[in-house]
Amino acid sequence: MEAKLSNFIDQYVVPGDVVLDLSSMANQTIKLGGGLHQEGDVISVIKAGTLRFLKPNKYWVESSQKRYVPCVGDNVLGIVVDSKADNFLVDIKGSTFAFLPVLAFEGGTRRNIPKFEVGTLLYVRVVKANTSMNPELSCTDATGKAAEYGALKDGYMFETSTGLARMLLSSPTCPVLEALGKKLAFEIAVGLNGRVWVNAEAPSTVILVSNAIMNSESLSKAQQKIMVDRLLHHKYADGKS
Repeated sequence: MEAKLSNFIDQYVVPGDVVLDLSSMANQTIKLGGGLHQEGDVISVIKAGTLRFLKPNKYWVESSQKRYVPCVGDNVLGIVVDSKADNFLVDIKGSTFAFLPVLAFEGGTRRNIPKFEVGTLLYVRVVKANTSMNPELSCTDATGKAAEYGALKDGYMFETSTGLARMLLSSPTCPVLEALGKKLAFEIAVGLNGRVWVNAEAPSTVILVSNAIMNSESLSKAQQKIMVDRLLHHKYADGKS
């Protein structure tokens, strides 16, 4: 039955598909993520999407949603829409705007409150998420350090589905990003809310990387690598740097 499950990994599944029978798996523990349901020994699909697997034992169904549902611990890309005395109002593609307290920065005090103009793109972390209140964000990691969080300057931001965003952040490496990284130098920030920011010295590199990412969602791992090879071939054939 384990071989049967492996046949479903990275494949599109629909509600009702049975992907695993635990009665045939002795002394094995698995973790179920979103989109899967257990009834007795049977694991079935309850949400259409792509079945994903993360070693050693986690399975979930990755669906492509436009609307983002905030979850504590998620890294997201937010756009500043307003500035108040105590917080910034940030659009993270959720049903409501999120709050970013003016003190939610490394060493944040009333004397060094950052100034963000409306439209500023931020890489932030969700620290509070409750259906009855606006999400709360932070520009620090769990230890209070700025880490990689903060304003993203220059570059190009585009929107994708939440499913594609999770694929880009998949472990150990995402095929399309791995293939691009072997030939090109670029910066990238991926938000679990379906926003991606890309920056590079050459505008042509930003365009190529962005196009490759947007084209990758419906492709298998092998197809992603072939697609990147074709884009790179055209880039160098045209003599662009």
